[in-house]
Amino acid sequence: MKTDSLFYRLFQRMPALLLKLAGLDIAAEGYRFGSEEVKQTAFRLDGVLSPPDGDVLRPTIFAEAQLQPDENFYPRFFCEIFLRLRQQVSSRPWYAVVIYPKRATERPPPSPFASLLNLPEVRRVYLEDFSHRSTGMLGLVSLIVCPPEQAADLSRHLATDNTPPLPANEWLDLIETILIYKLPQLTREEIKDMLGIQDVELKQTRFYQDVFSEGKLEGKLEGKLEGKLEGKLEGKLEGKLEGKLEGKLEGRTAEAQMLLLRLLGKRFGPPDEAICQRIELATLEQLEHWADNLLDAKTLSAVFDDH
Repeated sequence: MKTDSLFYRLFQRMPALLLKLAGLDIAAEGYRFGSEEVKQTAFRLDGVLSPPDGDVLRPTIFAEAQLQPDENFYPRFFCEIFLRLRQQVSSRPWYAVVIYPKRATERPPPSPFASLLNLPEVRRVYLEDFSHRSTGMLGLVSLIVCPPEQAADLSRHLATDNTPPLPANEWLDLIETILIYKLPQLTREEIKDMLGIQDVELKQTRFYQDVFSEGKLEGKLEGKLEGKLEGKLEGKLEGKLEGKLEGKLEGRTAEAQMLLLRLLGKRFGPPDEAICQRIELATLEQLEHWADNLLDAKTLSAVFDDH
């Protein structure tokens, strides 16, 4: 999962965060955040914050976290939005929100699109403006963009917030998720020590458990199914379900292979051809085991230790 996916995860849990970043004084109740396909095109709107269906007064908000320079971003983004507005005609207002880590990341649009940036519906957010926030929803934004050496203090501060905007377990889950992707070199124990919460097992968080459960692989760290996968598959491999489950397993294995390669690259540098081939031939069970090893491994060889 790329860093921009962290923001989409935050917006799914806390739609109010996107509204706050955009400076929109709109009630977040009932909003849902997801992605939408633009029919008959190759376009996909990655982030759409939608009010309840019967609410035509509150706006639809199209959001994208643009964390890398892209000369063609604005033509693509505006075309996606306008095609969607054309296909789904509505009297509901709309906003377009672009999130950049800093102003230097933004690239000016080609001249035919330049005037669109002056529309009141277009909001540009620069995360560097929120780096000093240390509490609440905006504190999570600060944790994502802060220098690594500041992550320990800020994460502890957020973890011990007495009035978090989410239930305590969900709040801690988001903090751990950010730390795992921000500091992939840390082990599970080191993350626990950083948070200063010794009675919380990282594997018990939703983030860790989601990865291999019921095909929800979305570029997160692998978690174990602790022996349940085999039993589930054996119980379901009956009649017409057999082909479907085999297809699911193949898809989950491919997702696990790509994820493990990416995480290995972050932790130990680009894997060589031999490692890539080993991962390509591995079973899902082996991939789960290696992913679990990766949390604590100090060396590349330790990841592939089968004992």
